[in-house]
Amino acid sequence: MSSMFFKVRAAKDRVFSVVGLLCTFFGLVMLAIFIYHIIKSGGSRLSWDFLVNYPSRIAGRAGILSALAGTLWIVVLTAIISIPLGIGAAIYLEEYGKRTRFGRIVEINISNLAGVPSIIYGLLGLEIFSRVFGMKGSVLAGSLTLALLILPIIIVATRESIKAVPSSLREASYALGASKWQTVKMTVLPASGSGIITGIIIALSRAIGEAAPLIVVGALAYVPFTPTSLSSEFTVLPIQIFNWVSRPQKAFLENASAGIIVLLAITFLLNAIAVYLRIRKTVKY
Repeated sequence: MSSMFFKVRAAKDRVFSVVGLLCTFFGLVMLAIFIYHIIKSGGSRLSWDFLVNYPSRIAGRAGILSALAGTLWIVVLTAIISIPLGIGAAIYLEEYGKRTRFGRIVEINISNLAGVPSIIYGLLGLEIFSRVFGMKGSVLAGSLTLALLILPIIIVATRESIKAVPSSLREASYALGASKWQTVKMTVLPASGSGIITGIIIALSRAIGEAAPLIVVGALAYVPFTPTSLSSEFTVLPIQIFNWVSRPQKAFLENASAGIIVLLAITFLLNAIAVYLRIRKTVKY
């Protein structure tokens, strides 16, 4: 009877493995087809002039300088705002917060906020930052909006990384006479650094690809200049790509494909950095 049970279980495991392999293969094939189509369509438009020229009504002269500069401004400011707040909130909730009913409600709501549609954050940013605080469609308003968007992701990722730290490391630190904060600073955070960094970069990768909340806040579709301050108007790569895709001319579709290649390159670079740092931290600790 027991041998029959193990045979059935082994058969189910093999079926599950095959189904999982087929699903993975299907996803990789679809991704490869997508990337091939994009490169075939927009690869010929990639050049130094395309990177350093401003948008134009003439497709052959159009570039992504303003959108690329706006994206860098938004990503850097979003990281500066969200990373300290996210890590600090996660440390408090995991290491210092009491397990009360109110604390559990806060934890549940933070987890739920990670799944809220981005357009909701755009409406929130429009009302609070653009209207109440008078920031209008500035770089700062867009960065604060995206910081709210990715903040729950950073908090959840950081908490999960802190939870994964063995309790024996904390106990060893306390045994040596370290205080709570010293233990968190010198033991817990370094040991959980790979997971925290991975969560941060994945969150920033999502922020790079967001267009809906920035459109709601007031980002422009056509910007023939680069941002020079926090109050400057701006555009980003996803909005510029959307603007080109909406044009009927085929040349603008090629520009859009080239813009997608640049956006994918930035996203892949960030994820590669995350993988590298994760491997390096894992080997170290």
